[in-house]
Amino acid sequence: MSKIDDARDILEQLGLPPAQQRDIACLTLLALCDLSEDQIWSEAAQPSLTIHQILGFMRDTYGRDYAENTRENVRRQVIHQLEQARVVDRNPDEPDLPTNSPRTHYGLTDEALKVLRLYQSNGWETELAAFRSSHGALLEVYRRRRRMREIPIRTSTGEEIRLSPGRHNELQSQVVTDFGPKFAPGAVLLYLGDAAKKLLHLDEKRLLRLGVPITEHDKLPDVVLYDEERNWLFLIEAVTSHGPVTPKRMQELEVTLHDCVATRVYVSAFPDFREFKRHLEDIAWETEVWVAEIADHLIHFDGEKFLGSDRDT
Repeated sequence: MSKIDDARDILEQLGLPPAQQRDIACLTLLALCDLSEDQIWSEAAQPSLTIHQILGFMRDTYGRDYAENTRENVRRQVIHQLEQARVVDRNPDEPDLPTNSPRTHYGLTDEALKVLRLYQSNGWETELAAFRSSHGALLEVYRRRRRMREIPIRTSTGEEIRLSPGRHNELQSQVVTDFGPKFAPGAVLLYLGDAAKKLLHLDEKRLLRLGVPITEHDKLPDVVLYDEERNWLFLIEAVTSHGPVTPKRMQELEVTLHDCVATRVYVSAFPDFREFKRHLEDIAWETEVWVAEIADHLIHFDGEKFLGSDRDT
């Protein structure tokens, strides 16, 4: 393997997240080791380098000419994480330097250097395990932090689903926990998307039984609930920046669901009136609007039907 591939393998085994295993991170590690392509890892050194010098090493030693305006990206997206993982120390030669000093420099920690010099040798696994045990894998730290920020939802069947943090998913959570019990009591969650994970929950058996094509689940709205007693399928768009049920969107869904045996109920869900008013002119007739800040009420865009029923029934 090339030295860049070696560095990528090292960063992965040290527990750095995928974003810190890209070429620029690998080259940063090689710069901090002062290793060229034809050297071996036991020759790794421990220079203290500014980010400008790191970029110069990438250019002169590996022919990677990154622009000077890349410095901030290297600092925020590579160096910062290497510091957190205890691979790198900031200003090891002058620890009292001000944070914004132009002389700010970085060097490998003694513990990291010891591990790196053993890469591809018999002692690598032992020292790696000791390093990770002492400092923890940054990827695991990030995962724990992310999980703490996730939004938990418990469905009507008792299943716990965890949404990625974010305003859109907060609204989706409110749709399931507040809108559902109020306007679709007893309904089952058939589909739930996630902005980060794309697909989070999919009840394939029920959707197929209703005539909803599974192969086109990515065309479904954010949340789908099914009220079996009334045979109503609630198709709900959670709107935080775009995406209410417009006439065009409603027509697209009708085409997708042309074999569906359930009555469709289209709902645009908004976090507050401010967001609702931004999309007011785009919302299709014969659809419903639910605003989370007044969760006990529903706004009907008048037409022939209200929810799943004809108006005169």
